[in-house]
Amino acid sequence: MVNTEIGFSLWLDFVERDFLRNDFINLIESGTINGATSNPSIFASAITTSDAYKEQLELLHEKSAKEKYEALAIADIKMAAIELRGIYDEGRDGYISIEVDPFLSNDTHATVEEGKRLFKAIGEPNVMVKVPATEAGYAAMTELLSTGISVNATLIFSPEQAKKCLSAMKQGLDIFENSGGRRAEAVISVFVSRFDRLLDPLLKERGLPPAKTGILNAAKIYNLIEDNRTPSIRTLFASTGVKGNDLDADYYIRELLAPRSVNTAPLSTIESYIKSKATPPKLPIADEEIDAYFEVLEAAGISMEEAYDTLLREGLEAFEKAFQEMIETLG
Repeated sequence: MVNTEIGFSLWLDFVERDFLRNDFINLIESGTINGATSNPSIFASAITTSDAYKEQLELLHEKSAKEKYEALAIADIKMAAIELRGIYDEGRDGYISIEVDPFLSNDTHATVEEGKRLFKAIGEPNVMVKVPATEAGYAAMTELLSTGISVNATLIFSPEQAKKCLSAMKQGLDIFENSGGRRAEAVISVFVSRFDRLLDPLLKERGLPPAKTGILNAAKIYNLIEDNRTPSIRTLFASTGVKGNDLDADYYIRELLAPRSVNTAPLSTIESYIKSKATPPKLPIADEEIDAYFEVLEAAGISMEEAYDTLLREGLEAFEKAFQEMIETLG
């Protein structure tokens, strides 16, 4: 559940048309969620497996595959934005994210142009344009925020990426505010569980406890963002679903419960969290404790720099693959 007392937001990491017409509205009205996110993998799954898109696709038969995808995605995001608009107008988040074409991640100009075009086509103010945290992406974040388009920086794994996001976002927000702009916000989406899926086998081999690296890396970045003290920029914890049965389904929500933060999670994870007993915030964790943990990893021969590089590369490739497969299906 959303916890307004500490400023904790819970967003749903799922979009599908029939769901948006029904259960999504119930989650909003019950106060369970106050925002939502999407990505190329989520849309690929929805569009290629749900019958809800057949009617619109028949009307788009003369369009290119990417035009078909965008028409479907724009309709879904607009629907979600309208349902969340009341929360947004009250200043309690109410955002829905849409990601630019992942194949543009190294092209600043194309990312900005697509982000602006999608935002205009959706026509709702509570839309965040999702931009991967690459070198080209940082410049795109500045440009989009400078025009008043809210940004969700995605695929953040390292503190260095977070620092670059902060710098780019603050620059864009300053330009927007100095031009008389009233409301633009940003989140830095820190991916969590992928660290544990990558590194836990190594940790177990070396006799170290599993399922801690993602939490402590995210906690380190959270501290960095909070120390920055920019009210319109917050930490969003992403990749918080659990694979396998070794952990409770809501493990990454409970362990990352933090003031002034967002957690976006799959529906099953949120349902598990609702059923569990309320827990106090687990963050912030002292930097000294975090640093001590990573010193242990380094001494055990585990390189976080290698993990950062591997996970960013794999994340970009996964989004590109999902997007390409969807385009081929729609072609």
